[in-house]
Amino acid sequence: MDPAVSQSLPGPQSSISGPLVGEAGFLAGRPLNEWNAAYAKVENYFYALRIRNKTLLGQLVLRVLDRAMNRASNESDTTANQLAVEEMDRLVHEWFADVLQIPSESRDRTLSTKGRLALLLADMPGKWQDQFLRPGPWPEEFVSAMRESYLRAGPDFQLSKMTPRPFDLGPLTTLTNLGKMPYIRMVLIWSAVILLFVLVFKLTHQ
Repeated sequence: MDPAVSQSLPGPQSSISGPLVGEAGFLAGRPLNEWNAAYAKVENYFYALRIRNKTLLGQLVLRVLDRAMNRASNESDTTANQLAVEEMDRLVHEWFADVLQIPSESRDRTLSTKGRLALLLADMPGKWQDQFLRPGPWPEEFVSAMRESYLRAGPDFQLSKMTPRPFDLGPLTTLTNLGKMPYIRMVLIWSAVILLFVLVFKLTHQ
């Protein structure tokens, strides 16, 4: 590999040569189609973060899958897709914490969300795509931009929580509620409605 390309790749080079040894059609004890689905899942996530360099994108995905495969033999009840997603979340979460210098006791579930927002605000995809998930040290300009963008998200940033509200269906709701009334009351109400229509018809056709 060209040294310049190698230097642009994040972290230690991934190697999945070990898990390749096994039954035909399987990888790390799981069917190949499971790992294909996991690969696509992780790739789509990184692509959503606007990682467009194909070489870099492939290396990032393999790095995640390498971690997932290391767990696969000991966690037979967990799907390859779930292992990959968990390792992806863990890897990204830890990287955000390191870049942003967030103490372990202050790390919560909003860190990854605010970190992704900081990536876009700092224009990581346009300026520092090769720094994503790379271990430090990082360029000072990149670190400053990330931390400033993270703070811009605000200390009171929190995940929105939608509270389900009943739909107002207007007259349809009224009819539905009528259906819940006792049978006799229903008969009386509909009889009154019919009599009202008859009365209006007679008054208008005399």
